[in-house]
Amino acid sequence: MTFVDRKHRRSPRVTPFLPKDHGRDFVGASFSGAVFNLSTTIVGAGIMALPATLKQLGTIPGLIVIVLAGILTEKSLEMILRFTAASKTTSYAGLAGDTFSGVGRNLLQICIVINNLGMLVVYMIIIGDVLSETWSDGVHHFGVMEEWFGEHWWTTRFSIQLLITLLVFTPLISLKHVDSLRYTSALSVALAVVFVVITAGIAITKLINGSIGMPRLLPELADQASFWKLFTTVPILVTAYICHHNNLTS
Repeated sequence: MTFVDRKHRRSPRVTPFLPKDHGRDFVGASFSGAVFNLSTTIVGAGIMALPATLKQLGTIPGLIVIVLAGILTEKSLEMILRFTAASKTTSYAGLAGDTFSGVGRNLLQICIVINNLGMLVVYMIIIGDVLSETWSDGVHHFGVMEEWFGEHWWTTRFSIQLLITLLVFTPLISLKHVDSLRYTSALSVALAVVFVVITAGIAITKLINGSIGMPRLLPELADQASFWKLFTTVPILVTAYICHHNNLTS
């Protein structure tokens, strides 16, 4: 069966969450909204884990791999957009259904749900560690809320995570259109830029003062275990650039 035949035989349920009529008040995502939403998906928390690739691979191989991962991401996104226009579909799941039939579409949607749930769990752990207390080797480390306001019931990890879920996450995921997240996405991108600037400033200052050594240019391969440890950078690179499932919703 040719690609054109599959397109006309595609199930009408490929986009169950998208109404046929978006309404008169919605004409599509704005350019700025698409840029900020997609940038947030690409940058995200993965930018904080990219230094781990340089630590394991060394500066030169690490930078090469990061650039190659960016190029592969750009090419794959271009391919998705090209085939989306050819199949006249409106969603990532619809494109998967047009290519891999209904089974592939359903499997893709399940994987996206699992990925999103996993990312939410990771973010909740990070929020809890930063704002509330953490324990390491029996040592209690105060969070931001405890340092500012002291120990109260509303500064505990459970209370903070519950309040953030009810007051922040729930309103954001209840928005009808992804384009409505453009302001929070712009704030997220700005905070990521601030994080990079502060980290780079601290590193440059320490290098000038001589308090830290020069980074390794190449990886250290002392034994077989150190060789296999290089492959721990693969999931970091994959998750750092993943944005394909949001490419069509932006």
